[in-house]
Amino acid sequence: QRLYLRRLKTFRLPSTLLCDFYWCTIETILTSSSMKAARKCLQRVIKSSFLTSVLFPESARSLHVDTRPHIPSLTSSYVHGTSSIPLLPLTVSQCLDSTVERWPDREAVVFLQDGIRKNFAQFQQDVDKVAAGLLALGMSRGDRLGVWGPNTYEWILFQFASAKAGIILVSLNPAYQAKEVHFTLKQVQCKAVVCPTRFKTQHFCDMLREICPEIDTSPVGMIKSSRLPDLRMVIVTDSRQPGMLHVEDVIQAGESRHHKELMDLQNKLSFDDAINIQFTSGTTGSPKGATLSHHNIVNNAYFAGLRPQVRICVPVPMYHCFGSVLGGMNMAVHGVTLVFPATGYNSQANLEAIQNEKCNIVYGTPTMFTDMLVFEASSSAWCCVLGLMGGSPCPPEIVRKMITDMNMKETTLLYGTTENSPLTFLGFPKDNEELKLNTVGCIMNHTEAKVVDPNTGEIVPLGTPGELLIRGSCVMHGYWDDPEKTSQAICEARWYRTGDTASLNSLGYCRIEGRMKDMIIRGGENIYPAEIEQFLYTHPKVQEVQVVGVKDERLGEQVCACIRLKEGQTSSTEEIRAFCKGQVRISHFKIPHYVFFVDSYPLTASGKIKKNILQERMEKKLGL
Repeated sequence: QRLYLRRLKTFRLPSTLLCDFYWCTIETILTSSSMKAARKCLQRVIKSSFLTSVLFPESARSLHVDTRPHIPSLTSSYVHGTSSIPLLPLTVSQCLDSTVERWPDREAVVFLQDGIRKNFAQFQQDVDKVAAGLLALGMSRGDRLGVWGPNTYEWILFQFASAKAGIILVSLNPAYQAKEVHFTLKQVQCKAVVCPTRFKTQHFCDMLREICPEIDTSPVGMIKSSRLPDLRMVIVTDSRQPGMLHVEDVIQAGESRHHKELMDLQNKLSFDDAINIQFTSGTTGSPKGATLSHHNIVNNAYFAGLRPQVRICVPVPMYHCFGSVLGGMNMAVHGVTLVFPATGYNSQANLEAIQNEKCNIVYGTPTMFTDMLVFEASSSAWCCVLGLMGGSPCPPEIVRKMITDMNMKETTLLYGTTENSPLTFLGFPKDNEELKLNTVGCIMNHTEAKVVDPNTGEIVPLGTPGELLIRGSCVMHGYWDDPEKTSQAICEARWYRTGDTASLNSLGYCRIEGRMKDMIIRGGENIYPAEIEQFLYTHPKVQEVQVVGVKDERLGEQVCACIRLKEGQTSSTEEIRAFCKGQVRISHFKIPHYVFFVDSYPLTASGKIKKNILQERMEKKLGL
């Protein structure tokens, strides 16, 4: 076999082909009478593989993604990320148990603001106590438990404790107001809610009393509410409150029989069980509860590909998949250390955490990295080499500055949606600059993607924009208790419609053009706002920019740029339009007809820009 492997290198074959035929031919080759016979056998397999790719073109669209693709192989806008690494058939708690066994003394989590440090053994002990306590308090497998609050130790503790007890975690945005919390808790029939008493201007316990006044009159842990008939208990994480349990009560509730019940339960849990409900932060309509399984989030974290023995700075919120899956689950699967700089987002705290805790990876959205660039990082103390960026489209200029100004040579972009657990595309740290600046990475392992014409549903030619669809182990079960919206999002063949406009290149890398509903049609020309935004980001005075389409009687729509300038800068419509016509220019029909300078943008509860509201505001200003 060693001789065969050495000989195999002389053929200089692409890894995609090797993956397809290696295991199916190894036995035949090894039993061949001579190397000559083995070579003939190998040549037959190569010929067979070539014929297969001709007769069945879809096989030529598979792309082996265990390593960075080098050879262009796609011929249409469909790609299947094949892998020789199998999916993990494990539950969340099985992953954590395995990691604890390997690295019990390694730091698991660090919460700098609260002064909390836990190694994996300590973290598992806390998880077991809380999981047993939840069972003791009457919660059962399949019940829903909401966690409502910022990044604290209790958030990640209940994330893993609920998973171990088979309880479905419901991630609630800490920015939610009473109306939104009432809707989400009722939608998924939450039995318990975990929250602090307050955070910044948010008074969580007061809002819960507003929704459910019976808290003050019901026995602790036995709430009976008319507006939330399924809610039984509220668990506070800081100061004790009347009518509510405290985290310490949960920890103390578990007796030996409950710990035994917890251990027995592990054999009954299935990796296909629902384990997390993530509410989407759509810019229109009510939030939808994307229901994810152990299998979804375990494998998404696993194939994110981050190696053990790294320290990750996590300023992104835990209520979002970015924090809970690429943060929390990544810790459990790969044994990485998570460093949380603060309970809320703070650019200065991020930089201090990276330097003082020697983090070599930092997560963030484009806005977070834009803010961090404002602060001058000391190059002598800077140890972070990789910035993992996602959450919204990132202008190439920001990526370039991260690489040059912050020395993050291995900056990597990603793309995903809550409904896809979340990752579907992820770049490789050693990708060239063109791929880093202009794509959101390569197709993930065991994932399919195709770009289709939104009108016909047919796959478009390679490099042509269209609607991006995703299929694979990452796709959610569906929206909780909402079959109608589920069927709108996922077709019968299990393709998830992202609603994003994208294009694929021959290496399996994806470029996001924008949201389909955000596309501007000006005089019959299709204009993608992201393209104009990326161009305007190169203007030295521009801090942030959003482009929307506004009504126009003659052309249908006109381009409107809403610009946030850097501190201390001034500009004008004429200056911006002249910049668009300069030496490096954009097409005349893409030049903004209207330019407004703004201080902020309307945001969803999760920080995404509400372009529909921004569009309405601009049209109102223009009297349209």
